[in-house]
Amino acid sequence: MTEATVKKKLVYSYFPGCSLEGTNEAYDVSTRNAARVLGVELRELEDWNCCGATAYVAVNEKKSFVLSARNLALAEKAGLDLVTVCSGCYLALYKANKYIGRNPKLRAEVRNALRAGGLDFAGNVRVRHFLEVVVNDVGEDAVKRHVVRPLQGLRVVCYHGCQIGRPFGDIDDPEKPNLMDRLLSWLGAEPLDFPMSSKCCGGLMMTTHPEVGMKLTGAVLKCACRRKADAIITACPLCQVNLESRQEEICRLVGCDCGIPVMYFTQAMGTALGLGSKELSLGDSLTPVEEVLSAKGVLS
Repeated sequence: MTEATVKKKLVYSYFPGCSLEGTNEAYDVSTRNAARVLGVELRELEDWNCCGATAYVAVNEKKSFVLSARNLALAEKAGLDLVTVCSGCYLALYKANKYIGRNPKLRAEVRNALRAGGLDFAGNVRVRHFLEVVVNDVGEDAVKRHVVRPLQGLRVVCYHGCQIGRPFGDIDDPEKPNLMDRLLSWLGAEPLDFPMSSKCCGGLMMTTHPEVGMKLTGAVLKCACRRKADAIITACPLCQVNLESRQEEICRLVGCDCGIPVMYFTQAMGTALGLGSKELSLGDSLTPVEEVLSAKGVLS
């Protein structure tokens, strides 16, 4: 057997992040189970810490970089790419990795801080989003081979949010992302044109300035309903919460009469891969995800 015929083993360090151990546990559960079916090994990063995302980066950017860098150092020690599914974690880790790599003064300060805790970071690790790993590393042929329950007849809008492609645009187009659309088409679904795909859902403004946050979330929901989508597919836990948690109130605010299921791309993918409702935590959804999948004949 030649080296070319040996199947590449897909092994990564996995950073779940804080939200996936709390309000967004369904994302973690569906990610781990879908990865297993695809033959992707996700080794949870031992002793990981908060990535320093959300408001902390605006309070003390350098300290937030040190928080991220500690995780990067642990992944570097393991010798594996660092994969996460939370878009906020992805951006925080990716940004820290990029800035530390190109700023010698910052790199020296961060390394000094890490050494006080018995770690070091040379900058030899890649930060990846699991969505990009599935599309680019697993690939179309392998994904399609594992599909046992195609999402035929399911019309979806893919909501990438504003943190996967921005501000760097290194893995997808920041204005017209298509990673999720490609994946969902491989799974048999019908991704619809969705001009709101990379627009902000309101983020944390839903808690600090809800009147602004709800309008931004409402614009996404209204556009999805106008497209007559059966479901919104997302890759961000904060986006998922905003889109799902106050739908009725938000739709009234923006003049939109619709209730639409919201699911993680890992849940949609896992469904197509033959995983059950419990393995994907579909029952944790606040919107009727299982109902629409059953109506389309995807779930029996």
